[in-house]
Amino acid sequence: MLESQLYYCPYCGEPAEALLDLSGGDQSYIEDCPVCCRPIQFELRTDGTEWELDVRGEND
Repeated sequence: MLESQLYYCPYCGEPAEALLDLSGGDQSYIEDCPVCCRPIQFELRTDGTEWELDVRGEND
């Protein structure tokens, strides 16, 4: 199951959208900001239905 979530880059503050695959369970991964290209750490916690996404800078 795919869901989308709006987030703000912790570096430049620009809005972006993350596509979340809830079928994979809890996940931790890094993606570059589509605007400033700096690495963002994503922490997804999910039970397959409900989810919580934490977005932070790489060294936070």
